Amino acid sequence: MTATTPENADAAALELGVGRTGLLRTFATNQISGPLAALIVAVVVFTLSTSTFFNSDNLSLIAQQSVVIGTLALGQTLIILTSGIDLANGAIMVLGSVVIGKIAVHGNPALALLIGLVVCVAVGAVNGGLVSLLKLPPFIVTLGVMSVVAAAARLYTSSQTYPVTSSLLTYLNNGPTVGGVTITYGVMLWIGLTAVLGYALSQTSWGTRVYALGDNHKAAELAGIKVKRLLLSVYVIAAVVYLFAAWQALGRTPTADPSGYSTANLDSITAVVIGGTSLFGGRGGVVGTFIGALIVTVLQNGLTQAGIDSLYQQVATGVLVVIAVGVDQLVRRRQSR
Repeated sequence: MTATTPENADAAALELGVGRTGLLRTFATNQISGPLAALIVAVVVFTLSTSTFFNSDNLSLIAQQSVVIGTLALGQTLIILTSGIDLANGAIMVLGSVVIGKIAVHGNPALALLIGLVVCVAVGAVNGGLVSLLKLPPFIVTLGVMSVVAAAARLYTSSQTYPVTSSLLTYLNNGPTVGGVTITYGVMLWIGLTAVLGYALSQTSWGTRVYALGDNHKAAELAGIKVKRLLLSVYVIAAVVYLFAAWQALGRTPTADPSGYSTANLDSITAVVIGGTSLFGGRGGVVGTFIGALIVTVLQNGLTQAGIDSLYQQVATGVLVVIAVGVDQLVRRRQSR
């Protein structure tokens, strides 16, 4: 009979952690079934209750309305999977957009995009560094950074807006029409980013480590995962995604506005939660977030088509969020038994 030693206990903990991570990732692949069913039900209900919902123009509008928050939510998903949260993502996107817009007015649009990328990544690296190196709570860090970045955007632009006339910067709002539905390049980019990040999370060792970290930080460290480096990479990659969202925003409304998208951070969290990703980390994924963003937009669009007041739309969205969090809690309690 083998005696129990601290080393044996650590090994058992590692095996349990790896096993739980595998189970959670298997569960995560089926997690889109709930959000997908909700999306289908919403589409069917609004199609039957209104005469204008299920037509090509409105379907195209829904996709275009979803794209900025949907893309922003992809980066948010990566951070929430590590059991963190990013309250600064909307402010980072806005800062990137105004930097791009102001430089492009009298400069090279391609250079403006590159500088915007550098700015977004720099802020993301600050977030990641404070969370990973100093081990500060992500909520507090990103709340503080949000205030700083939002003020920086206004100071940089003197609270002015800048018109965006460059065809490069508005390019993502163009696209082909297929079956009467216009599919913009921004929507294509959103789909492409979802596919790339989904592959990275489900098919690479980096993705495995992200899920392991979100499930149990201590077990991840015991398994030899370089937690600090991994967390920093997650925040930086998320910041790159925010830059793409900024580019899409410039195409959607060709104006760089430092006061725009003031609720984007909360909207992105809503899409993530409704899409089935756990706010406690370790379970979920970007495909669910993609569906969650569509659910929010379909709900708002469908209720508008039905003539329902916008305040009731907010109520319906809030109820969905509470239900999603409640379901997540129930699942976690059952798994812990």
